[in-house]
Amino acid sequence: MKKYDEHSNSYQLAKKRVKRIRGFYIHLFIYIVVNICIIILDSNRQYYIDGNLQFWAFANIFFWGIGLFIHWASVFGPNIFLTKKWEEKKIEELMKKDSFEQKKWE
Repeated sequence: MKKYDEHSNSYQLAKKRVKRIRGFYIHLFIYIVVNICIIILDSNRQYYIDGNLQFWAFANIFFWGIGLFIHWASVFGPNIFLTKKWEEKKIEELMKKDSFEQKKWE
């Protein structure tokens, strides 16, 4: 296995990205397991509404699915709002502000 400089910026960014991807896959796994359990438990209930599954089972799948999609988009999707250009501008702005604050007290 190749050794990488753990203090390099690119290594730190890659490590952060891997953590985000891992977090998404854990979220997806839990979503699937929990919703399968809910559907199985709900389908075994004796109280049906017109022979269908209860609304809360589908509401859970739907609304949690929206959250899962947002999580997916934040990890794998394009960064539409806060782009790299915005990050660079913000870093410059904060660095200028910090240097101004330091000069003010010198």
